[in-house]
Amino acid sequence: MSVESPSGPNALPGDHQISTKEQAKLKAGAVGLAGVLFMAVANAAPITAMTFNVPIAIGYGNGIGVSGGYLFAAIVLAIFTIGFIAMAKYITTAGAFYGFISQGLGQVWGMATGLLAAVAYIIFEGSLIGAFAYFGSEYVLKPMGLNVNWLILAIIACLVIALLTYYSVTLAAGILSVTLVCEVLLLLALGISVLLKGGPDGFMAADTVNPIAAFNALPEGAYGTGVAAGAAAIGIFFAFWSWVGYETTAVYGEESKNPKRNVPLATIIAVVGLGAFYTFISWMVVVGNGAKQSVELSAGASPIDLWIGLVDASFGSILVVVYKVLVVVGSFACAMAFHNAASRYIYAMGRESVTPFVRRTLGAVNAKHGSPAIASFVQTAITIILCVLFALFTNVYVEGAATPDLIPYVNLYGLLALIGTAMILIVQTIVSIAVIWYFWVKKVHKGNVLTTLIAPIIGALGMLYALYLLWVNQEFAAGLAADSLVFKGMPYYVIGVLVIGIVYAVFVRIAKPQVYAEIGRTTLEEAHERV
Repeated sequence: MSVESPSGPNALPGDHQISTKEQAKLKAGAVGLAGVLFMAVANAAPITAMTFNVPIAIGYGNGIGVSGGYLFAAIVLAIFTIGFIAMAKYITTAGAFYGFISQGLGQVWGMATGLLAAVAYIIFEGSLIGAFAYFGSEYVLKPMGLNVNWLILAIIACLVIALLTYYSVTLAAGILSVTLVCEVLLLLALGISVLLKGGPDGFMAADTVNPIAAFNALPEGAYGTGVAAGAAAIGIFFAFWSWVGYETTAVYGEESKNPKRNVPLATIIAVVGLGAFYTFISWMVVVGNGAKQSVELSAGASPIDLWIGLVDASFGSILVVVYKVLVVVGSFACAMAFHNAASRYIYAMGRESVTPFVRRTLGAVNAKHGSPAIASFVQTAITIILCVLFALFTNVYVEGAATPDLIPYVNLYGLLALIGTAMILIVQTIVSIAVIWYFWVKKVHKGNVLTTLIAPIIGALGMLYALYLLWVNQEFAAGLAADSLVFKGMPYYVIGVLVIGIVYAVFVRIAKPQVYAEIGRTTLEEAHERV
């Protein structure tokens, strides 16, 4: 329950503080199940994940066992999701992880990990803007004879996203649904085409889809290719990386219809659907190219040819152009989806700030459109600043020659994605612990042993394993940017953000105990009141 004090509502431990001020609310009921699902899957960016991550896994990780890695990751993430959605059935908040951990482990951990999650989503937009700008410039505009600096494309994309997300989450959901359907249909058509025709080496199911194959490193000189030995851990880590963003379903809880039903349902559909899709498509691209060609292309100078060549052979040159455009559009859509998630985290923490000014700005919504407009504009400004800083202060060297054209891909996309993924994996581990604490230590609600105890334990172990893979292979994962100061400072970013969150929460607990009681506790009214 909540009690009223002279200065405002004071949420009791384990309780939900209800958002009662109209100006503090997002637009309830703005999106249905399909809208939440589209935005979450767009965050994961299927065509981007497949195009960028599969070649790395094949050429430098577990070779043709790549789809087994995706299947393994799907199983681990589905188990984690069981505990995650158990929380979502009781807690509806734009803060998602921030609110879940606050409810389970208390406000100090809630603020620290909420801030970590917010930073991750904030820099993910910058990462995907980098991918958009690089591939847009290199694969779409240059073949047309247009030489446009990547930074110009990046800033234009940021401004367009700011405009689209200002109006309504419904508009963003509509745009994301169109782009997502197009990229999924093309990849599915490619996969079905290969399935019907077969490949030069057959279907190789035991060596590709089998999860055990995911733990077999690519051997040196595999299939007579002369490639260097890979590390199985890289293949498995990049499989986990491909899912980042699916969990943002909970971020849209306050704006969805019937969130107690739709958020858990959208989340489990997203993780299982992506798992089946990723496993099938990564398997078919190996089948279509054959074992030797898959490894040669993936470890070669242009890994995207793993996909381009197969699309050309299956559908012709026109679909190759469409594929390249969809890679660019998919990156843009993914950046917009992360923008939505980041702005809602900023909003969720802003409305519970100790400073009235922050509550009136970052914690406010647009009166007409019901969007977190100021938080959204701040997120746009941060992304533009990141792009400009990378453009001004980064140098990438390949074989002694300066190649600034690679900055948006190698540094902006690669490094920010790496740092953000580490942050999200840490947060997801702590979420699993929070689920156990919420149901079994605090006993706020009666928990099911399988869904709120066993599943979170296995989920936490899975996240820790993925973090271990990242830690022991971080230099390889960073690639050409491994010597960058941005990369070398990665552990300090994570620790620094957590420390800032903890110190702030402790300060608020001492100075403003009533504000402290609100941290992570602002939730929306019951779903049946706004179906």
